[in-house]
Amino acid sequence: MKVAVIMGGISSEREVSLNSGNEVFDNLDRNKYEVVKVIIDNTEDVFTKITNDIDFAFLALHGKFGEDGRIQSILEAKNIPYSGCGPLSSGLCMDKNVAKKILKHSDIPTAPWIVTNSTDKINYDKIDSFGYPVFIKPNSGGSSVATFFVKSKDEVKNAVEKVLEFDEYAMIEKYIPGGEYTSFVLNGKVFPTISIKSNSEFFDYSSKYAENGAIEQVVYLEDDLQKQINKISETCWRIFYCKAYVRIDMIIHDGVPYVLELNTLPGLTKTSLIPRSAAACGLNFSDLLDKIIEYSLS
Repeated sequence: MKVAVIMGGISSEREVSLNSGNEVFDNLDRNKYEVVKVIIDNTEDVFTKITNDIDFAFLALHGKFGEDGRIQSILEAKNIPYSGCGPLSSGLCMDKNVAKKILKHSDIPTAPWIVTNSTDKINYDKIDSFGYPVFIKPNSGGSSVATFFVKSKDEVKNAVEKVLEFDEYAMIEKYIPGGEYTSFVLNGKVFPTISIKSNSEFFDYSSKYAENGAIEQVVYLEDDLQKQINKISETCWRIFYCKAYVRIDMIIHDGVPYVLELNTLPGLTKTSLIPRSAAACGLNFSDLLDKIIEYSLS
């Protein structure tokens, strides 16, 4: 089977994508696959660099034109199978505003929020009802790029302006204090929970990717709490029509898990969150990549 590892892309997460892609490329089993790299520098590359002799596209893209369903739709039109969720799931999860509406409709706790596409349309009364601090971030983005922890009304406009340089909409979200956790789901099975303890004020870009930026480890929580996390993870898998794998980020406050977002193409280096979770069940990185391919094809 000829597997093309698709990496790079046009989003603000390009560097993260290249790191993921190179790790995937290095760790795919050469006894099973003929592996090639495809680095996307612009959207047209999908049509010229992903050739018709490719049997499977392993997507190591993040953010815009990676996780938003567009490249998935193009690959389907080219009849090339690919890793991870389909176009609909990808688009729903990428749009945090839409995803949170679905979570709320499904009675899954998530922090109150509003969105705006202009500094002239900021609803300060609504933000005041949340109380400060708040998070202001791109509605369709990841890796905590252009994410601001805003502590006063005076900081709101400037933060929204900066976010709108990256995205069409800025999300303003109530701050929920608590511990940060992530739940990995592979083919509908919930794997061990990972605890994230940032050395910064919150789990920002530097914490995620700098050496010693955060302590990330498998945890075994009190039984009732773990059952809540697992149930929420299974529900998210179902209501967003996920396929192959997904990562669900949460904050636990007063014993209640609040879902932050779903990542349909989470980071895939050996030290990323989902390989840590898989390793706790005896699944090494190369075997995890095999499983992602297997479940994506099934």
